[in-house]
Amino acid sequence: MKRNSKIWWGLALAVVSMVLFSCAKKEDVVILGEFGSLTGGTATFGKSTQRGIEMALEEVNKAGGIQGKPVRIVVEDDQSKPEEAATAVKKLVNQDKVLMVLGEVASSRSLAGAPICQEAKVPMITPSSTNPKVTQVGDYIFRVCFLDPFQGEVMAKFARNTLKTSKAAILKDIKNDYSVGLAQFFTETFKNLGGAVIAEESYSEGDIEFRAQLTSLKAKKPDVIFIPGYYTEVGLIARQARDLGITIPLIGGDGWDSPRLIEIGGKALENTYYSNHYTPDDPRPEVQKFLADFKAKYNEIPDAMAPLGYDAARIAFDAIKRSGILDEKNIKDAYRQNTQAKSLMEAINTPGNRERIRDALAQTKDFPGVTGLITIDENRNAKKAAVVLKIEDGKLKYVETISP
Repeated sequence: MKRNSKIWWGLALAVVSMVLFSCAKKEDVVILGEFGSLTGGTATFGKSTQRGIEMALEEVNKAGGIQGKPVRIVVEDDQSKPEEAATAVKKLVNQDKVLMVLGEVASSRSLAGAPICQEAKVPMITPSSTNPKVTQVGDYIFRVCFLDPFQGEVMAKFARNTLKTSKAAILKDIKNDYSVGLAQFFTETFKNLGGAVIAEESYSEGDIEFRAQLTSLKAKKPDVIFIPGYYTEVGLIARQARDLGITIPLIGGDGWDSPRLIEIGGKALENTYYSNHYTPDDPRPEVQKFLADFKAKYNEIPDAMAPLGYDAARIAFDAIKRSGILDEKNIKDAYRQNTQAKSLMEAINTPGNRERIRDALAQTKDFPGVTGLITIDENRNAKKAAVVLKIEDGKLKYVETISP
């Protein structure tokens, strides 16, 4: 009886092993990774971006996936810290073995993750990191947003030509690549247009007291103050500036864009302006459909990070499809070359296939994104227009569009 029992259990284990192997073999799921600031000082950036990516993911899977293959996205929270961003990307690339990576919003955190993707030859798309250095890391790093040189130019032109100012002051985050770069590009264009940057002060992300810097700037009597920072500090800066009697326009970049900005700054944000990637007032069908779907799902109007995340994910899906790596013949060849592969990802996630995705991304042209038509140039950047928004009565008001 014992001998028969052992034989029975042996057969049972063999059958179970075969079933498990068969199931693993049939896991036809395409896996991508995402890293973002879901907690920490700029958590609204990560959460909003993730919502946009989730909408794109739901849409593609509802439509049958990419060439019939469902898509899954592994999400890692970098806590708004560059060092955590590097750790998150290492996990996605080395442990989760994702086919592509989406993220980050902040340039400093993208610069922490990009070298890891580049070394592993895993394509990475940042939805909204605008510092030029990000895509300069290597040929596997892409973005779907405009760059800081253009954004700095936009706000310098707006300050000089629309607001008719001639003397500008700058208050920048000295430890933030985004802020430092944007300040530099604003200064260059403002001077070229005949204006003068007469004063410059700095702070560090996480600071809550700015009165000393603002008092110094006020003494120089500028016509406008450019604050290329993130919403958390900008809201406090605006309140303290108004408390000190500074009534001139405060202007900035897309780092201002968050519902939290107005919650923090309140009425102090009247007579302030910033550049952004899109406006909900845009009548294009792509914009209005996205707005309607987003409001139905989340019951709010999205900031720019959501449509940028949405566009980045959709471009990623489109590139995978155009790359041909999910064609039936390519999949069969992949399994034939890797007979030990227990899943679709194990079979197709090869350097050659990731290179094909990279090439498809580089060939993206006139993609109809919510944030505009997106064409990837020879430096893996997107050439797009920017809009200038005004904060008025606690709401955002479209002012003008400035094209490259």
